[in-house]
Amino acid sequence: MTAEAGKKVKVHYTGSFDDGEVFDSSRQTDPLEFELGAGQVIPGFDQAIVGMAVGETKKVRIPETDAYGPHNPELMFSTDMSQFAEGVTPEVGQQFQAETPDGQPMYLVVKEVDGDKVVMDANHPMAGKDLNFELELVEIL
Repeated sequence: MTAEAGKKVKVHYTGSFDDGEVFDSSRQTDPLEFELGAGQVIPGFDQAIVGMAVGETKKVRIPETDAYGPHNPELMFSTDMSQFAEGVTPEVGQQFQAETPDGQPMYLVVKEVDGDKVVMDANHPMAGKDLNFELELVEIL
């Protein structure tokens, strides 16, 4: 039996960038469980599992377009220091959570602080990056 859309699967993975830096792994925890084709993982990860058999391993490179998408400069904006809660002093690299107009959570990263101006980035932290995965299909449920 092989993995196909609509099936729940359990997968061990190790994700890395092109320079070899590992950004995430399930090897020290439980395997990731999700339904194939349900949009619960990035498209390239989902597609890589389709057709695999239990116990099979593979290495895949997922381009940014099938991962978190390209970095979108329109999602970068400047705001004023007064927009932050009293006592909060944003620093480069600091993350904040906000809400979109429809109530969805949105994560923002401080990219630059220049006086009273703060440049924020609403892109996913891995947008614009190609990702590499070592995959092992552990179980088809």
